Amino acid sequence: MAARAEDLLPVEYFHVVFTMPAEIAQIAFWNKRTVYGLLFRASAETVMAIAADPKRMGAKVGMTSVLHTWGSALTHHPHIHMIVPGGGLSPDGARWIACKPGFFLHVRVLSRLFRRLFLEGVVDLHRAGRLAFFGDLERLTHADAFATWLAPFRKSEWVVIVPEARLRHDAKPPFGGPEAVLAYLSRYTHRVAISNHRLVSGDAHAVAFRWKDYRIKSGDRQKVMRLATPEFIRRFLIHLLPDGFHRIRHYGLLASATRKANIRMIRALLCVQRPEQLAVQEPQTEIAPLTLREPCPCCGGPMRIIEIFRRGQKPMSRAPPREQAA
Repeated sequence: MAARAEDLLPVEYFHVVFTMPAEIAQIAFWNKRTVYGLLFRASAETVMAIAADPKRMGAKVGMTSVLHTWGSALTHHPHIHMIVPGGGLSPDGARWIACKPGFFLHVRVLSRLFRRLFLEGVVDLHRAGRLAFFGDLERLTHADAFATWLAPFRKSEWVVIVPEARLRHDAKPPFGGPEAVLAYLSRYTHRVAISNHRLVSGDAHAVAFRWKDYRIKSGDRQKVMRLATPEFIRRFLIHLLPDGFHRIRHYGLLASATRKANIRMIRALLCVQRPEQLAVQEPQTEIAPLTLREPCPCCGGPMRIIEIFRRGQKPMSRAPPREQAA
């Protein structure tokens, strides 16, 4: 939160979600690193290209993208949550161009360009031999079969969602302001497929959890699903990402290499100062040291944590006396 607070701008923020058809999501499951990476690139390039169009906004924009791979029922549903400031720099970098109040970019235009960029990208991956296929779709290793299989997706509607304006044709900001953006990012960027509060019960035989049925247009969408424990574990594990894969990425004006310089330039153009630290406040009283719940196996006394270090990192402190060891 502290790191992101420094990047907030006093402008509207927009939330856009990019999804892919379920059939292509199956290909993504077999090729997580390559297709998830393509999903990131295609969605970011879509927003930057349309925003740069003089007929639209005519500005260079930036965004933070977060990959989620799950649906409410823990099914495989890869999609990108994108947080975008409502405006950008002019091509010459001399002024800030704000979008229309309450309106960012046309959703259908976003959807069409995203579809084209993604399909072009997946064809390039196939041509380079970077896609694997299994089961009934193993035949798609052949170029002709793959082209025939992809053809219907070139004409179908690809869904670009604005969470609080699904029936509108504009990208409406669901956030009340920069502080709300910060709260959203802090809550959701590092979440996993299911949180503890959704769990109802669980044992060696079955796990029950709450989920939301989006097929219900009105009324209570909340339901309880009960799965055999091995099936629940399987659904949870399909959302593990490849080792070292970054599920939070920044593009355009917010790309890591130039973000700080761009933020300073934009604040100068908007005549605002660097915001106060919104997330970090010094404690007023001394905090008691953390302790472990398990007692010391030797003396039975409470064990105190004397140091926390990362995996592979060499501990810096010397070993404490035996009676104080954690």
